[in-house]
Amino acid sequence: MKPIEVYGRQAPTTVYGLGIKENVVRYDVPMGETREKLLAKGLERLSFCNSARFIQFSLRALASIRERRGRALPNLSSVERTMLNMLYYTFWDVGLSEWKDHSFGTVEEALYWLVEHPYAYLELRDVLQYQFEKIDIAGRPIPGLGEEFPIDLYCNYTIDQILAALDWHKPWKHKHFQEGVLYLEERNMDVFFVTLVKSEKDYSPTTMYQDYAVNERVFHWQSQSRTTVNSPTGQRYINQKYTKHPVLFFVREKKKNENGVTLPYTCVGLADYKSHSGSAPISIEWTIVTVKYL
Repeated sequence: MKPIEVYGRQAPTTVYGLGIKENVVRYDVPMGETREKLLAKGLERLSFCNSARFIQFSLRALASIRERRGRALPNLSSVERTMLNMLYYTFWDVGLSEWKDHSFGTVEEALYWLVEHPYAYLELRDVLQYQFEKIDIAGRPIPGLGEEFPIDLYCNYTIDQILAALDWHKPWKHKHFQEGVLYLEERNMDVFFVTLVKSEKDYSPTTMYQDYAVNERVFHWQSQSRTTVNSPTGQRYINQKYTKHPVLFFVREKKKNENGVTLPYTCVGLADYKSHSGSAPISIEWTIVTVKYL
């Protein structure tokens, strides 16, 4: 049985919870309903994880957090600190300052609360190890962004993991994000989130954009419906052929699977402007430049 078959259910559950229900698991101190539900939802998201770098870091970090009983992890590099934030937002959708039921001063304290119970830690560790052993792609740092950027090419990530990697979500603040485009002014980077198969249930008529692969290197993408060619945003897109500022694509087939589980995005890498037509929305063809590194 695959992890998604356990965790991708309408009623969040864990292997621990199933064992308790069947009376085959006993422990003097229960995990608690709140912690188990939180763990189950995070494990559901990790069931799609295939980044060796992120999984290996998570295994090391969680072991250290338990050993240090939630005290801050010393000597983390900047990319490791970012990956720790990604791990935090795998389970929570609020920042540290936004908690109502708990008071955590650091990400390490929050994660320690999650894995303090032995069965919670063991189940999380086992899922991460299973995902690592099942990796069948050669994910690697994105050419042009370098190893200090914690997203790997062709690997899967949740939207919150990506936003944490981009430093949009800070440890103390979960910033609202709903649209499929994000411009990071401090990086001068455009980030596009594309869902190929859009359903009327999940998308309004004005957001049923025509996004599709023309071939293995060229991708047809439509801007937001209100973006005109002459707007500052439209000009930034079109002039990318001169500025060469990074444009990063994340793509998924559809929003949810047949069981209603939200699907992650796959990082397909950087792209360069090729051509455009129309306005509001603008239809743009982008050349995926990372293909040439294969």
